[in-house]
Amino acid sequence: MTNRTHREVRLTARPTGPVTDDLFEIVEVPVPEPADGQVLVRNSLMSVTAVMRTLMNEVTDVPMPSFVVGEPLHGAAVGEVVAAPGTDLQPGDLVQHRLGWREYALVDAAQAQRLAPGLLPDPAGYLSQGPTALMGIDRGAGVRPGDTVFVTGAAGGVGSLAGQIAKLRGASRVIGSTGSREKADRLRKEFGFDAVVIRGAGPIEEQLRAAAPEGIDVLFDNVGGEQLQAAIAVARRGARLALVGALATQLSDGAATTTPIDTLSLLSRGITMRGVALYDHLDIVPQWHELFAQGLREGTLAFPHARLHGIEQAPRALQELLAGKHLGSVLVEL
Repeated sequence: MTNRTHREVRLTARPTGPVTDDLFEIVEVPVPEPADGQVLVRNSLMSVTAVMRTLMNEVTDVPMPSFVVGEPLHGAAVGEVVAAPGTDLQPGDLVQHRLGWREYALVDAAQAQRLAPGLLPDPAGYLSQGPTALMGIDRGAGVRPGDTVFVTGAAGGVGSLAGQIAKLRGASRVIGSTGSREKADRLRKEFGFDAVVIRGAGPIEEQLRAAAPEGIDVLFDNVGGEQLQAAIAVARRGARLALVGALATQLSDGAATTTPIDTLSLLSRGITMRGVALYDHLDIVPQWHELFAQGLREGTLAFPHARLHGIEQAPRALQELLAGKHLGSVLVEL
């Protein structure tokens, strides 16, 4: 195997503005040899997510390691075991790990999670952002039957599933936000959203009041900024606000952003606000896979995603994700 090579994508510099092609380099390197306790994986699919823009910065508040200039980027991937000496894994096993952005990955056995063959109809489903969506709906906001739920960033990989899960949990009305009428139409027609507010089509608060004249019980917030402020303004007494993402900050090209909040308003209406990160709720992942498999079989859940082909498309995939060109998760097939 020492004569074989594969490609990996390396970070060449820290971004000072929008993510551009020159921040990436595709390098051909030897396929690594596994030692005892290590697993060599031929990656088949990798995920691209908005947090990767944050990890391109040298210092972040995210509980994940930043990318290192001159080294490959990393992120969730699934693939097939090629060799795994001294481990319980066998060649051909399907595994998930955190070393995407390369065609072959060498990981310690403890970092390679064996996936149940046939549980999901498409291995791409293991790279959904459903665990984050389920965490926010169940543990962050505690969605209950009859709730009116507002999901910001509803066309993303997390939000598009969060709205569907809210319906499964009995929400009577699910409202989303997105940046285009085309995506708004798809969220209503294909993914069960009852109404959608559109960034740039007028003040968010006015649109949200029209969509939820009696107020909202739950906010599933992927964005922050004006959308968080609008949700607080329209929230009913006792509303639960789950902060799951911060796209307004992540997509600001590194500029610091803050969201003014009237804390007295929260206090007087008994509104709770809670930040939740999957890092603290990893035990929910197996539960999600079972729920997702059942939902896909029964037709009560769908997996919106875009799939680009070839590792050379990975930088473009991240740029298109950040530009909002896709609905749902963004994956690269290697």
